[in-house]
Amino acid sequence: MGIATVNPATGETLRTYDAHGPEEVERRIAAAHEAYRQYRTTSFAERSRLLRVAATLLDEDNEDIARTMTVEMGKPIAAARAEAAKCAKAMRWYAKNAEQLLADEHPAESDVQDSGADVARVHYRPLGPILAVMPWNFPLWQVIRFAAPALMAGNTGLLKHASNVPRTALYLGDLFRRAGYPDGCFQTLLIGSRDVEAVLRDPRVVAATLTGSEPAGRAVAAVAGDEVKKTVLELGGSDPYIVMPSADIVGAVKTAVTARVQNNGQSCIAAKRFIVHRDVYDDFSERFTAAMNALTVGDPLDESTDVGPLATEQGRADVEALVDDAVARGATVLCGGHRPEEPELRSGWYYRPTVLTGITPDMRIHHEEAFGPVATVYPVSDIEEAVAVANDSPFGLSSNVWTRSQEDIAFFVRDLEAGGVFVNGMTASHPALPFGGIKRSGYGRELSGHGIREFCNATTVWQRA
Repeated sequence: MGIATVNPATGETLRTYDAHGPEEVERRIAAAHEAYRQYRTTSFAERSRLLRVAATLLDEDNEDIARTMTVEMGKPIAAARAEAAKCAKAMRWYAKNAEQLLADEHPAESDVQDSGADVARVHYRPLGPILAVMPWNFPLWQVIRFAAPALMAGNTGLLKHASNVPRTALYLGDLFRRAGYPDGCFQTLLIGSRDVEAVLRDPRVVAATLTGSEPAGRAVAAVAGDEVKKTVLELGGSDPYIVMPSADIVGAVKTAVTARVQNNGQSCIAAKRFIVHRDVYDDFSERFTAAMNALTVGDPLDESTDVGPLATEQGRADVEALVDDAVARGATVLCGGHRPEEPELRSGWYYRPTVLTGITPDMRIHHEEAFGPVATVYPVSDIEEAVAVANDSPFGLSSNVWTRSQEDIAFFVRDLEAGGVFVNGMTASHPALPFGGIKRSGYGRELSGHGIREFCNATTVWQRA
């Protein structure tokens, strides 16, 4: 089986790689298992040193790996550079903070005595080789936000990356090798989706993390459940972006455009459903539509491009199907709704930034994730209706609210069904803040202390003198 790099801006196959066969997969699992036996005993100082070296190498490679990501999945080159820089920053954050995040926890002395112990504590220990099944949309960041905490905790990693970003996947394995990590600590598996189950069922692989689609999450969770192995899942999102009358409309519109078309609209945490109070609906809708319509669609290697192609031909077809279904059922297209007409863009997988209104519950786009530059706008009469529309989704990843009212903010924080509430800004991930969702957006958390402890054994130590 071949695994190919296909440029989504042109549809050209640039290179095909041979997938790893069963013997090579076995060799790499064995190497991960053997490396763990020694690596788990290394000090935090040594782990920190290695991760800082990897961060420095990544900074040095910034332009090359940015171009690789852009060519493989189509993100604008400026965004690719920023993604690589963010990864290096997160690596340094975990190198600095991991020891404190995993420090022993000590119960109150009265509780220790009540338990009958002279000494009691909670000690965090690594688990072993972790399988990471990762997506193509942020091909560097999604991996690093798992790898940095996992390696600092003393685990080893096996990466099964999306099959359309093999160059980035191979780069990641090589990055940690060049940084001086022991052989087997972090390796890439060039395998297809059908081969994941066998890896996850291997008794040497102790847990898995997946970022991707809901069907992929269900499949991995089912196998892991059968094997009684820990999983963390970060799946789809259809985040609400609520605008109330007291909001800064100019700021809300500017941020809304970025929040919707970041990464060409292919982001789980991109704002997708814009829920606007009727008092400011016309003003927001007009400004937002004009700004979306003015975006430059083009070659993602061109510095002036705002929106590049979708990563795959099927991805564009999926977005088109959602838009076509909505229009057929009565939705109004305020801008976009079609492929670009420029001849130079016809060979790539481009789609015009699109704004739809008149959305009703019988439309697929009301309940399904639009993984492309397509926004839906809903007018609402009050805060209760805004929350009701926001929560009328199978997803619960994050949310955005724009208001100057502290009463509004308290209401949203209490009632929105999401893993995050971002006020007067757009959802973003940061190593110091836990990231993850509820409902069909998955379970568990990445990043922060919550993320690094997901793949640790919280060991109770109870001792009498």
